[in-house]
Amino acid sequence: MKQLVLDIRPDAPPTLDNFVVGGNEELVAALAAIAASAGASQPGHLYLWGPTGSGRSHLLRGTLAAAGDRPTACIAAAEAGHELPQTPGLLLAVDDVDRLDDAAQIALFNAFNRSRSLGQTLLLAGKEAPRQLALREDLRTRIGQCLIYEVRPLDDESRTAILATLAARRGLRLADEVIDFLMRHGRRDLPSLLAVLDALDNASLERKRAVTLPLLREMMQAGLEI
Repeated sequence: MKQLVLDIRPDAPPTLDNFVVGGNEELVAALAAIAASAGASQPGHLYLWGPTGSGRSHLLRGTLAAAGDRPTACIAAAEAGHELPQTPGLLLAVDDVDRLDDAAQIALFNAFNRSRSLGQTLLLAGKEAPRQLALREDLRTRIGQCLIYEVRPLDDESRTAILATLAARRGLRLADEVIDFLMRHGRRDLPSLLAVLDALDNASLERKRAVTLPLLREMMQAGLEI
């Protein structure tokens, strides 16, 4: 069994330890190494990509949380302006680079240019591989020179184990037929599965009933989206 999370409540602060690793062992190890590399004279930049819900933002923020006393900053594309921070030694994360406007693209290109002299490390995330990014060619080239990782999706074995583990921690017992139904008919990204688990937990408490397939079907008829 691949490594699984022990505490992945939706409101839990994102860390590298509570990320569901699945097939991303190498990526998480690389991020942990970056977080521990304060003072490196030649920082290595990293770009990770994957679809919405794959955990990109979690990984960015988890890496910054693991950086200890090193200065950090995390900037979403919508918040990026014509200039990015120039703090020496900064671990700078930029999320959703595929959504950067023209001014922000120039700012990120400039950040690449001065990163060595400032001792900064850039940690970037986007929805697509570098060659598919609709960005300035010079910026896309710089991103393509980073360490590049695709965030690999969870397999069904990992999803099933996560649901069973989280349910057990809440004192719930999910019947095998409930998990099988969710795997066959539900949305398979982790945030959606967690939302369904929250709804089942609440319904079980309110109705004082075990979580069974009939209860899940009742909830679907009442409007629960899975």
